[in-house]
Amino acid sequence: MLNSPFKFDCIVVGAGHAGIEASISAARLGLKTLLTTLNIDNIGLMPCNPAIGGPAKSNLVREIDALGGVMAELADSTYLQLKTLNSSKGPAVRALRAQSDKKEYKTLARQFIENEKNLTLKQIQIVELISKDGKIQGVRDELGIEYFAPCVILTTGTSLEGRIYIGLKSFEAGRLGERSAFGLSDSLRKLGFKTRKLKTGTPARVDGRTIDYSKLELHPGDEIIDNMPRFFSFKPNRPIRKQYPCYLTKTNATTHEIIKANLNYSPLYQGLIKGVGPRYCPSIEDKVVRFAHNPSHHIFIEPEGKDTYEVYIQGFSTSLPIEAQFKMIHSLVGLENASIIKPAYAVEYDSVCALELDYGLMTKKIKGLFLAGQINGTSGYEEAAAQGLVAGINAYNYLQNKEYINLVRSNSYIGTLIDDLITKDIDEPYRMLTSRSEYRLILRQDNADLRLSEIGYSVGLLKEVDIQRKRFKEKEIERQIEKLKDFKVKSNIKNKEILSKYNESLELGINGFNLLKRPNVNYKILKELGFKSNIETDDNYLIRDIEEQAEILIKYDGYIKRQTVEISNHKKIEDIKIPDDIDYNSIKQISTESKEKLIKIKPKTIGQALRIGGVKPADVSVLMVLIEQHKIVKKINSQV
Repeated sequence: MLNSPFKFDCIVVGAGHAGIEASISAARLGLKTLLTTLNIDNIGLMPCNPAIGGPAKSNLVREIDALGGVMAELADSTYLQLKTLNSSKGPAVRALRAQSDKKEYKTLARQFIENEKNLTLKQIQIVELISKDGKIQGVRDELGIEYFAPCVILTTGTSLEGRIYIGLKSFEAGRLGERSAFGLSDSLRKLGFKTRKLKTGTPARVDGRTIDYSKLELHPGDEIIDNMPRFFSFKPNRPIRKQYPCYLTKTNATTHEIIKANLNYSPLYQGLIKGVGPRYCPSIEDKVVRFAHNPSHHIFIEPEGKDTYEVYIQGFSTSLPIEAQFKMIHSLVGLENASIIKPAYAVEYDSVCALELDYGLMTKKIKGLFLAGQINGTSGYEEAAAQGLVAGINAYNYLQNKEYINLVRSNSYIGTLIDDLITKDIDEPYRMLTSRSEYRLILRQDNADLRLSEIGYSVGLLKEVDIQRKRFKEKEIERQIEKLKDFKVKSNIKNKEILSKYNESLELGINGFNLLKRPNVNYKILKELGFKSNIETDDNYLIRDIEEQAEILIKYDGYIKRQTVEISNHKKIEDIKIPDDIDYNSIKQISTESKEKLIKIKPKTIGQALRIGGVKPADVSVLMVLIEQHKIVKKINSQV
């Protein structure tokens, strides 16, 4: 066995979206960091849908940017199409989505990594964790070389003992064309971690030149107003690029009959795949079986890059045999003669139950060992990147004996994601949804910088120019709201004519603040009525954002105030800390079931304890009383 002198502050295993954020954040905070990957050419690869964002996921990307992460910049620099989803609905559910150039994205991600002075990149397979006395010491690769660090972050994606299924045939692989990672799962199990199988999948890729687009429904990107697209990053000077369209087709009765006729060859339905797949991104055979009443399902045709004819068949994930895949694809309108470049497949892989983690994403069993991404049972690039950023920051905080970064349910979607993972025994790949956040009106994608930039700056990942931009924006929003309160709209003929164009009337004079509360009135109309925002900046993007924020805060003023009160009330419970040395077994008033859950998860606060599945609210009430009694006793003893 070789004894390597290689020493680092932090080692990150895996260079997917979690690994990118974890390694870059750790390096930028000053940690000498090693990033290892099975294939150096696939850093930041999008093995499934070549897109970033969408409902709830765009919130995560914007929060990553506000904290100083890089996913937003990567997406903004490599988009093929930008589209705002749910634009006709309220701001709580609006979502930006970028169709990405797959090749450009991973090329730029690698450049980001190679330009970090504290970051070393190696193409090696890590097969074993080295620990001593409950603390991580480093890792060992398949050649026996040892790399030492007091912090290790595992971001292994679908590689851990991964197996790909195409029909009844299967082979070891983490992704098509990449080998599976063996050894690390055994090492985790030896350290006392229980691993479990999860499943995901991806559709076939098709030669775009063999598609008849004239038969498909065109889906272009957003209309660009004033040459200003919507971007993920709050930083200025995002690139304006040519946009490419997506297209829509649908499954039909023939498609469904082909799928039903081939279920005997499905590894999922024949029991070969034991792992649970993502509920909110099911395979097409799952859709056809589970939603038999639906005559068709939407299938989007999306480009993989501007310099390739390879296209992605979104919504058509399957593990059926290749022969069936040919028939299924050829049954779709416009794809009758389509040529498959890469077949669809399912992949089954090892994960670790996230109940093994504390809210900093460090394992409870081994200090200094952090887990992020699909190894924690999540799905999606955005969920992985968010966890990677948190793990990288908290690895630094752990080494500096600092508190973890303060991300909670009330201030971020990232906090909601992590809280769900570490308190709920989730048995399927977790996907972030707007419905998972009880505070979604406050935690919108548009205000992520206002919510989290101060945290990103205090951590050390945001620069002075970034925080000054945010602080200017914050003050200017307040100034705009006050100006609107002072702006008087008189009930004269001119103003009535202007408002009548927008189905609004004006019987009495009104100020701009109250007029803007009307559903049909926006900033553009107020400017027609004579309002001048006079924002002192040459940055038109920033002006648009300030006006948008002022409008949202005014229109939803009552709802926002109500939710702010809810957060304040919940915070009182959330702030009640549970002592680390508490002995649940000694508390007779708590039920056995609740004790087992509390002992397993070890919640830090009463609020977290309330969210644990299986823990009864009455038992938490008992716990609150005992904690308060304990505080009183401690106070009395300290005074004696």
